[in-house]
Amino acid sequence: MTEYYFINGDYVEAEKAVIPVRTHAFLYGTSVFEGIRAYWNDDEKQLYAFRVQEHFARMEKSGHIMYMKSPYTVEEHCEIVKKLLKKNNYKEDAYLRPTLYKMAQRVGPGLQDNPDGYLLLVNKMGPYIDVPGGLKVCVSSWRRNSDNAIPPRAKVAGGYANAALIKADAHYAGFDDAIVLDECGAVTEGSAMNLFLVQDGKLVTTTKTDDILVGVTRNTVIEIARDIGIEVEERPVSRTELYISDEAFYTGTGAQILPIASIDHRNVGTGGVGKVSAELQRVYNDVVKGKVPKYKKWCMPIY
Repeated sequence: MTEYYFINGDYVEAEKAVIPVRTHAFLYGTSVFEGIRAYWNDDEKQLYAFRVQEHFARMEKSGHIMYMKSPYTVEEHCEIVKKLLKKNNYKEDAYLRPTLYKMAQRVGPGLQDNPDGYLLLVNKMGPYIDVPGGLKVCVSSWRRNSDNAIPPRAKVAGGYANAALIKADAHYAGFDDAIVLDECGAVTEGSAMNLFLVQDGKLVTTTKTDDILVGVTRNTVIEIARDIGIEVEERPVSRTELYISDEAFYTGTGAQILPIASIDHRNVGTGGVGKVSAELQRVYNDVVKGKVPKYKKWCMPIY
């Protein structure tokens, strides 16, 4: 079956969606992007794209930081998503990657006099990491790039060289992923996911100004947790708190909710999937498939 992407105004066959090798974004990492999931609800025979408006609103903010302007409104982006998913006729979970990029054909890092291009890729996707018993992670020796370097709050492609080094070194050391500190030694997030701890039944996570990407899934989990009576505290987190928390988990569009079993060879709690993590994971999995009426506003039907 032929798959289609959307690039600079046209729906094209995937193998024909190409950019020239001198494209500025390819040479210098000057693009911003989003990751969006769509979930197949087999009972309803419906595909739901999750929190699409929130993702494109964040992409606009990332673009603004990088002197980029999207050629489409948030509403127009949503219609493109619908049309592309229909065109690919997906009847299973999928992942979308919209990218706003600098398309000048020149050498030199400047963003000025540099037009913006747009592309939207889509593919089938199941679990990002499938470790049922929880992840084994470490604290990375690499530090998170700071707000005054390549700001993590902007989802800039070039900044993900930092995440790539973090994840690769964790993998080669025998871990599933890593937790990253800032230049002062405070906890930020995972390689490319936000981090939550559970302490005495309360969720603890780093703040929006702690050199993190302010995740759409992070915000979703905070709202769901508070709605089901779990207290959430956003505050700075010290490294040693990682070792004495009752539970820990990552959140992200790709990752969804991923429980952490151990950090730096120390069990987190009992060393498995904790009760709070499991409950949030269960509720989240229903929410994204449009099974919880209260949150169905977040689910955009495709068919």
